[in-house]
Amino acid sequence: MSSAAAVRRPAHATPPALPLVNPMRSTLLAVAALAFLRIVVGLHFFLEGTSHLRDPEWSSAGFRKAAVGPWADRYRAGLPEEGDWSGTLGAVDGRTVEEAAAAWRMSVTQSWQRLLDERCRLVPLDAKRKADAEAGLAAATAGLEDYVAEIEDDLADHRLQLQRLAAMERAPDAAAVPFARERVAKKRRELASQASAWMKDAAAIGGKLVAAWDAPLSTEERLRVDAAAPPTRLWKADRFVSWSLVTIGACLVLGLFTKFNAIGGVCFLASVIASQPFWVAGAQPTYDQWVELAALLVIAALPTGGWSGLDHFLSRWFPCCQALNKSEVRR
Repeated sequence: MSSAAAVRRPAHATPPALPLVNPMRSTLLAVAALAFLRIVVGLHFFLEGTSHLRDPEWSSAGFRKAAVGPWADRYRAGLPEEGDWSGTLGAVDGRTVEEAAAAWRMSVTQSWQRLLDERCRLVPLDAKRKADAEAGLAAATAGLEDYVAEIEDDLADHRLQLQRLAAMERAPDAAAVPFARERVAKKRRELASQASAWMKDAAAIGGKLVAAWDAPLSTEERLRVDAAAPPTRLWKADRFVSWSLVTIGACLVLGLFTKFNAIGGVCFLASVIASQPFWVAGAQPTYDQWVELAALLVIAALPTGGWSGLDHFLSRWFPCCQALNKSEVRR
């Protein structure tokens, strides 16, 4: 018999034993890691939402203005304007800069007049206080007219740049060539920043006017006026987003309705990413959002709430909620 036949292993021989792995240890480690991931992501959402609610000056206006890509106009819709800027100085039409500036001034002063009329309806003024309020309105109107006259040359250049931007956007290569897309996006941000600065200055004049109107009012009258001010669409949207972040974050930390809230977090992060699509030139990086979105998809796909959160007890106490946690580990 040859040496090769001598060392040939019989067909029925047992294969060499593999090193033993403790499945319980591996499962506990996976559960702990997934629970830690869920809590960390939930804390981030919760802290972001509470910081927005605590800060009265916080607004998503800057985020919306910076949006690029095919959904940029939708993100900018609903942004507050001082007067009818988009329909006057911000419109590309055949009007001269003097005509557009006069139309914008009129829209601003008309908004002040409507505000005064509403305040007088809520808090009736005597003859002297009403005369003082109207005198303040006239002074603010004159101040706005002087301000517009000072920046008339800049407004004329702004209108010219708007016309050039419109021509650039109509060019055949505006969307196909990356360099052209980047140039259009940069010019759009530049013009939007200019318009925002001018509207902010006009709003400061209006703020001083409102402060002068508030000065002679009693505390009760001022509270009545402030309470009657209707919230803007942007304010409503910001409050909805802030409370959504708080709710999603708290539920993820507690492991309550984990899958539902994880998908809610995915939708929110997807909306943030959609405002800065990576294939659009000039888009801001969204690496952090992509990482957190991937983590939420893992949380939504695995039964982390059923293993280590309140969902485990909820499915026991309320059998009707069992469908929310179908992936709970079977005993």
